Amino acid sequence: MSTVNVRVAAIEQVTPMIKHFTLVREDGQAFPTFSGGSHVVVAMDINGRTHRNAYSMMGAPEDTQAYHISVRREERSRGGSVFMHDNVVEGSSLQITLPVNLFALSKLGRKHILIAGGIGITPFMSQLHDIQRNGYSYELHYAFRSPEHGAFSGQLKARCGDLAHFYADSLGRKLDIRALLSAQPLGSHVYVCGPASMVTAVLETARELGWPENHIHSEQFSAPPTGDAFKVRLAKSNIEVEVPSDITLLEALETAGVNAESLCRGGACGRCELDVLELDGEIFHHDHYLSDAEKAAGRKIMPCVSRARCTHMLLNI
Repeated sequence: MSTVNVRVAAIEQVTPMIKHFTLVREDGQAFPTFSGGSHVVVAMDINGRTHRNAYSMMGAPEDTQAYHISVRREERSRGGSVFMHDNVVEGSSLQITLPVNLFALSKLGRKHILIAGGIGITPFMSQLHDIQRNGYSYELHYAFRSPEHGAFSGQLKARCGDLAHFYADSLGRKLDIRALLSAQPLGSHVYVCGPASMVTAVLETARELGWPENHIHSEQFSAPPTGDAFKVRLAKSNIEVEVPSDITLLEALETAGVNAESLCRGGACGRCELDVLELDGEIFHHDHYLSDAEKAAGRKIMPCVSRARCTHMLLNI
């Protein structure tokens, strides 16, 4: 994928756990425009290894002078979010991909129901620009742990008025997903981004209520889990690649110089899917793309998030 060298122009501590980063191009040129719901992948050099994490775009899509992302500090992460919080300062240089949109608004939606949990508010910040510019009907429902963790809630109140609804768990305010989705007119689309439990609840409830599958949209960038080291052999190049315990199969392939396709790097888009030709062991699937039947068959793997415990694996790459 095409990449751009950027400089961190500003950093804002939005909540105790979230920092907001303003990025500008190092060459002084303008960025391309993007559509609401897009993301970029940030490359970070951590202890000599390149880590790549996807972050949602937050600014106005037509703003070509700066890109905006926010990062929640995850202590149990592999280091990407901690690196962004502890090592990146104003003036730091980073490398990002150009924007890709896997969470786009449906232009045919009669109404757009946006449901966010915690840091999951970030893709909606750019989507709201598109929604309001086009005059779409919408509601925003935003759940968070406590008022101090409600990132951008003040800004959202000012932008959205009565169309924004906030649910602070510490104040006993709960989002009733079933009641919300039951009350929407035919032709509505629902979009959810947040913790896995929230995403699952929204998807399952919408399906139970008979929402068409193409009216249900979700985004969730899974943090790749660590695990046992393992080795894979590549059928086309006949080389063996070792996957250490603390990096992904995709990252190991890239380190070995293999041209492996990817987009979201979070197990959602399916772009990096690889065929497993031979396997002596077990795959641990952590993606949101493969069906349960495909996972059980063990003939496919998403190398961006999934791992294996095996003595032999042959991949069709």
